[in-house]
Amino acid sequence: MPSLPREQLEDFVERWLEANREAERKGDWRGLGDFYTDDATYGWNIGPKEDVMCVGKDQIRDVALGLEMEGLENWVYEYQKVLVDDKQGEIVGFWKQIVNKSDGTQDEIYGIGGSWFRLDANGLIEWQRDFFDFGHVQALYLRLMKDGKLSAGMQKRIKRSLAGEKLPGYYPLGQAPVPIW
Repeated sequence: MPSLPREQLEDFVERWLEANREAERKGDWRGLGDFYTDDATYGWNIGPKEDVMCVGKDQIRDVALGLEMEGLENWVYEYQKVLVDDKQGEIVGFWKQIVNKSDGTQDEIYGIGGSWFRLDANGLIEWQRDFFDFGHVQALYLRLMKDGKLSAGMQKRIKRSLAGEKLPGYYPLGQAPVPIW
């Protein structure tokens, strides 16, 4: 694990936060792929049965930042706090998941969400692990569904899921090609 100058890590944070804000404005997060090494990994847990693990910049761009973000074009991920560890070259950012509904109101997923990153010597992401309260994610999606407030993209995602379509990168708990820890 590389020790990196604090200035380099803080520069990464500022560039990352601005790139995220731009992705939110566009409703397209695939451009964030430029922040990753070619062999980076990006994973998260989605409950008691599955983990998601994308391996390599292309799969991160196509799946984690592409397919997984479809239907979330009206969402923002407001970073509330960012912690920098220059000894390990790691960053943890805590964010809120907020949906901007078509009627002009907002709702958010309760609890703490975040991203944990390790950077390489060149300041690119070697790995990223996200965390969030999956139960509260489900609860908000169900409420939006019940209220008829799901975006067309999210409705498409749910139909795809109900039809049994599996996206690449989904693995039974603990069987991903790269461990969460």
